[in-house]
Amino acid sequence: MTKITVIGSINLDTNLRVKQMVKPGETIHAKEHYSAAGGKGANQAVAAARSGCEVNFIGAVGNDAPGKEMLGLLKQEGIDTSGVKVINNESTGQAFITVDDAGQNSITIYSGANSGFNADDVAEKRDLLGQSDYVIAQFETPVEATIKGFEIAHAEGIKTILNPAPAMTEIQSALLKQTDLIAPNETEAATITGVQVRDEESAKKAAAKLHALGVEAVIITIGSKGAFYDYNGQSELVPAFKVKAVDTTAAGDTFIGAMTSILKPDFSNLKEAIIFANKASSLTVQRYGAQPSIPYKKEIEQVD
Repeated sequence: MTKITVIGSINLDTNLRVKQMVKPGETIHAKEHYSAAGGKGANQAVAAARSGCEVNFIGAVGNDAPGKEMLGLLKQEGIDTSGVKVINNESTGQAFITVDDAGQNSITIYSGANSGFNADDVAEKRDLLGQSDYVIAQFETPVEATIKGFEIAHAEGIKTILNPAPAMTEIQSALLKQTDLIAPNETEAATITGVQVRDEESAKKAAAKLHALGVEAVIITIGSKGAFYDYNGQSELVPAFKVKAVDTTAAGDTFIGAMTSILKPDFSNLKEAIIFANKASSLTVQRYGAQPSIPYKKEIEQVD
């Protein structure tokens, strides 16, 4: 069984369904309101667990009702939460998500406790990291904590996967030097590299710039077009599965977690892992919410 440690965010999501996105100065009515578990880190951890991985989590929540609820939900998924710090006098992270009838979303995040753990907290969890086959991180938590986690991982011979979201125009070289695989979407790739990714040709140009920054393996997800990979002299756009999307929230997180669940440490089956991840994401976008939309391994295996 693949073992994964996620360093990342835990959020309580507040979701609104609307006909179309609100414009500045406009007031509209929502069609539906509901809460769900989220946060890029937690979503990826749940996706990996539901795909059959053994998962550890390093992060933070507030000592409040949402924090207790989020930890309880992660534990229900079989995720080891011993690496999650509970912070007094700080609220658990929250995300406010609006989804329109086209399935597109707009997300505003309040970091809260997600900003409250640091490199020292990660260093204390060296044993958890050392048990892993992969360490995964995103940008909803302090970069210094991620750098420390990736440094420990590399010292132990463990592969690292970076989901550079939300996107940064400049990523610290200390982090990129410790990153084995980077997996932005087309918007994030454009922010990092300056290359507008629209197709396989432009994705290859963006990947070349990411390689130049020191990352060996690159995956760029391009929405309904699929996922482009460039690694070890091979590159290809792997088509997405055609479905009717109702909510794209957590699609990228599902992709990362599902892909990692079957990825070999030498990345020799990268295309196979991407196809599996595309199947998982195709299920996620047909459902509402973040973690409630993430599929289980049996469901993914049934996608043709």
